Amino acid sequence: MAKVVVIGAGFAGHTAAMYIGDALGRDHDVTMINMSDRFLYVPSLIWVGVGRMDANTTRFPLKPVYDKLNVNFVHGKATEIHPDLEDQYVIAEKKGSGETVRVDYDYLVVATGPKLDFDATPGLGPHIGHSFSVCTAGHAVESRDKYLEAVARMKKGEKQKMVIGTGHGSATCQGAAFEYVANIAKDIVRRGVDPSMAEVVFLSNERELGDFGVRGVHVNKGGKVISSADFMGAAFKEYGITPQIGRAVKQVDKGVAYWEDVDGNDGETTFDFAMLIPKFSGMPMKYIGKDGQDVSSQVVNAGGFVIVDGKYGRPYEVTYKDPDSWPAVYQNPNYGNIFAAGIAFAPPGPISEPYINPNGTPISPAPPRTGMVSGVIGRVVGMNIIDLVKKGRMTHSERMTEMFAACLASMGDSLWDGSAASIIVYPVVPDFRAYPNEEGRDMFVTDMEMGLSGAWMKRMVHTTFMHKFQGRIGWKLIPE
Repeated sequence: MAKVVVIGAGFAGHTAAMYIGDALGRDHDVTMINMSDRFLYVPSLIWVGVGRMDANTTRFPLKPVYDKLNVNFVHGKATEIHPDLEDQYVIAEKKGSGETVRVDYDYLVVATGPKLDFDATPGLGPHIGHSFSVCTAGHAVESRDKYLEAVARMKKGEKQKMVIGTGHGSATCQGAAFEYVANIAKDIVRRGVDPSMAEVVFLSNERELGDFGVRGVHVNKGGKVISSADFMGAAFKEYGITPQIGRAVKQVDKGVAYWEDVDGNDGETTFDFAMLIPKFSGMPMKYIGKDGQDVSSQVVNAGGFVIVDGKYGRPYEVTYKDPDSWPAVYQNPNYGNIFAAGIAFAPPGPISEPYINPNGTPISPAPPRTGMVSGVIGRVVGMNIIDLVKKGRMTHSERMTEMFAACLASMGDSLWDGSAASIIVYPVVPDFRAYPNEEGRDMFVTDMEMGLSGAWMKRMVHTTFMHKFQGRIGWKLIPE
């Protein structure tokens, strides 16, 4: 009987566990270890953060889903992985009791998502209180409450400055910050606030607006190439949002974010309310060898992300031009029974061109590995573990240089006067071998649109994915 353990029930890990449990759970031992007992649909936290959706609409209990799909559930935090012994196992601390449990594995999937590294920027984050976040349900509720306080002040005639963006020079998830700033700009009007009372600023480490950590997107519209910088710039102009691009926030105090720009200049942006996405790091765990030694260097990189079957340590120019640099099966090269999915895997390098300013400060987005990308990787890893148990070999692979991704960036949740930016990118990481143009992407498939239809699509995706992730009838028919 094979023993499969998945750590982390986000998009990647939950997807992997569902497929593995459905295929193997009746005859084998499948276990999920997760810090929360509920699944969280993170993309809709944007709406929670402006008071347009209740946080409970974005989550549901995990155990009933896993009971249905023959997956054991441990509500706790994985703290140690012992990969060198004949009997390999994970140590987890059970939530509430502090009791530790040992869970043996033959195959392990690390899909923990990120550590929200607020401490990488002094003064950043809701635990300090100088800035807020929409990265967890609790954070989104705190952001909502603070934002609604600002709305109340504006209705009383007090001007408010709202700064939304990234809180570190190496942060990712610019898309989430873009969605949140656009929703705030739209929501202010819907709540009857005079727009002149609000100054809305987008503060980002992108060197160009709309970079999103994927080196931007370019589409062909009637023979004219339009960039995501043009696309987002037009939206910001319409919504009255001021962009401050190419800035690495280095400290946050009450009411002010201090930053360096790409030229090495110091500056500051004042605010009454700030939502700044932190740097992501790998979740801290101990990797312990058979003699008690630290073997973490065999499993994770310096940032705590799991090393997989990519080509690491090469110059950006080489990695960026070689589609085979990116992993295909997300398997650790030193421990072949350990896989990583979603944000937990270590990319071989950035997608956007890395930049270090004259002061030596890196200012460039990290590669995004969330949402649809996470789900696809979770399915690939899950299907390969099923293959290994049933056939003894893997038959599935998908590099990010082969991967299609669709992003629906909400710009107001209303199905009557809302909007969304619909962005289709193929492939996510440019492949200049398959598409020898300046973008390294299929210019027929890659597209950007904006309008009310996107708002309907965004709501439909929320509904269908919540259906899928609860393992309801036909869940496997809904693509990742």
